[in-house]
Amino acid sequence: MTSGSTLKNLVRPYYQKWESLSFNQQRYRRKIVAPYIQPRLDLARNWSKQRTETDNFYYELSPSNLLELSSLISIISGVQPQVIDNYIQELIEDDELREHLSQSWARDPKMRDARIAFGRRIGWYSLVRALKPKLVIETGVHHGIGACVLTSALTRNRLEGSPGRYLGTDIDPQAGVLFTGKYAAEGSIEYGDSIATLAAIDSPIDFFINDSDHSADYEAREYDTIFPKLAPHSIILGDNSHTNTKLIDFSWEQGHPYLFFKAVPKDHWYPGAGIGISLSQIHVKLT
Repeated sequence: MTSGSTLKNLVRPYYQKWESLSFNQQRYRRKIVAPYIQPRLDLARNWSKQRTETDNFYYELSPSNLLELSSLISIISGVQPQVIDNYIQELIEDDELREHLSQSWARDPKMRDARIAFGRRIGWYSLVRALKPKLVIETGVHHGIGACVLTSALTRNRLEGSPGRYLGTDIDPQAGVLFTGKYAAEGSIEYGDSIATLAAIDSPIDFFINDSDHSADYEAREYDTIFPKLAPHSIILGDNSHTNTKLIDFSWEQGHPYLFFKAVPKDHWYPGAGIGISLSQIHVKLT
């Protein structure tokens, strides 16, 4: 045995004892965790100083996440990915919509620092552009970002010869402050209990988005209410599907395909929500 080997054998027990100390283990493990956590903590600290939303967070999607979204929507709609990419860029580059939102928020002292970012709503927009629904319903309007995004898509559809209309529902009479001007011309908001509003609808529902009461049971009641009213080729989007299984439960019960898109935010501390997607059918052949 060499002197070097002898030294290692003598030192090893002491090193192992030092390594097993709780403090040193924790310090070592913190070094592993830090690259994953620290950037998000820095973003959170910066966000906390701003005058912006405290829920329903607005963020951009990462470039790779946009590609994943485009591919998913292409499969769902049967429309070529290049066309879906054009729809995505159409919304991202919509300066008129951004100016509308920016001017509205500039008058609100609580939202002056808010970012104009559409996140998963890019998926909503692209699906409406690709599927050309005649009736789009969104339960839970909040500020009205989704309402403006959806009606922007409907406006372009109408100009291309495929008209549709938007109906939003919200129990808060102050909801939808951004839903004004040309965007409000493509639809309306009904205030009151969403279940009651949905029960009174007598037209086939092509496109439905659940984002109202975040209670899982209430969400399930919305799906049960609209089921008899769904159009033959319908789509349901669940905005809370990252928090519960109500839409996938409903889909399996009705024999509908279910998909989920996980949003990956760009430069935001929030880990991202997603889109639960329940379909009457999936298009395979791309046109």
